[in-house]
Amino acid sequence: MSFRKTLKLICGFAGGSAVLVFAAAAADSSGFFGEQGGERVSRWSRFAVLQAAQPAFTPASHTPTPTGHAWDFNWDKRDPSALTNGKKKENATEDPTSEQNNSKPKATRNILLIRHSQYNLSGNSDKEKILTPLGREQAELTGQRLAALGLKYDVLIHSSMTRATETANIISKYLPGVDLVRCDLLREGAPIEPVPPVTHWKPDAVYHEDGARIEAAFRRYIHRADPKQKEDSYEIIVCHANVIRYFVCRALQFPPEGWLRMGLNNGSITWLTIRPSGRVALRTLGDAGFMPVDKLTRT
Repeated sequence: MSFRKTLKLICGFAGGSAVLVFAAAAADSSGFFGEQGGERVSRWSRFAVLQAAQPAFTPASHTPTPTGHAWDFNWDKRDPSALTNGKKKENATEDPTSEQNNSKPKATRNILLIRHSQYNLSGNSDKEKILTPLGREQAELTGQRLAALGLKYDVLIHSSMTRATETANIISKYLPGVDLVRCDLLREGAPIEPVPPVTHWKPDAVYHEDGARIEAAFRRYIHRADPKQKEDSYEIIVCHANVIRYFVCRALQFPPEGWLRMGLNNGSITWLTIRPSGRVALRTLGDAGFMPVDKLTRT
């Protein structure tokens, strides 16, 4: 059988992975794996390296094997079918389908999570940890970017910490008419012990204290729209890197202990979209492409 026919046959049975294996066999027979003298290890034993790089496949469908749990549509405890399930009806003739439709959200929530700008790390107290001159420039750029998007923002919520408050105040100059709301739940902290663990970072607060507060903030702000909401909304939340990273993991139903594996620039924009069905999409994560390179920091 010719080389071309053999390659075509293998590809037909095993897909793209077979091409790698066949190519490795060809390379091995030509001595590209570096045999010297008379020694030659079995060429098939070297396929272990290639096989280890391939995804797992199910025997029946030859598709990647799913991992983790199925998507929980009631992750925010606001799924209409779950809210009406088992509810005692006052009127026996009441149509359960009509009741469920009335309680269904119809609008999409867009939540733009902004990390505060660069601040004075040498401050001893929160009041002394004010924005640096560069940090103020970053906030200006973020405000300009949000204004340029041309969205109809409903509210601007911010952490009560100084650096987040200052960032929000600067951004608000570019969004006239948008209400500012202060929230203590959004303060920085350690949401949950990260996995894998790190030795260079030890949070000042206890995980179970900060974690409960940050989880409460998540439940307050990250959920599908209320059924009474008629139009799509765009809400801005100015807070902190740890809070944003934890929110993203929780909203996407990723392991929350993986929050420290992500990095966010100062003044960056992370955009979550929550559909009426409960589906969640991450449109951007830590977008800071609107800033000049010399203005980028991650402190």
